[in-house]
Amino acid sequence: MNDEIPKWLIDILEAIRHIDVHLNYQRDFIVYQNSITIQRAIERELEIIGEATSRIPKVESTIAISNGRRIVDLRNRIIHAYDAVDEFVVWSVIVKNLPVLKLEIEALLGSIS
Repeated sequence: MNDEIPKWLIDILEAIRHIDVHLNYQRDFIVYQNSITIQRAIERELEIIGEATSRIPKVESTIAISNGRRIVDLRNRIIHAYDAVDEFVVWSVIVKNLPVLKLEIEALLGSIS
């Protein structure tokens, strides 16, 4: 296995953890919605998650991340269509998808250690 794979998986996990830090470990949409600084910080973490997710299958096609295409698509939207980022979509990803992704990445890291 390529040595970069664990690094990219850790990058994803750290970005998820940083989102929790940006939110002060609370899931409060109003706080998120009312702070452009928090929104931009979280968008940056989602960019990192998307970029790392896009790199993994290019190097190791046997490692699949659930919803990998959707993760990369979100990254592309944040970067290239920054003026069309929907805060409700981002919030939905934070609340519904990131906990699942975190578990999946932890499992992948555990399987390659």
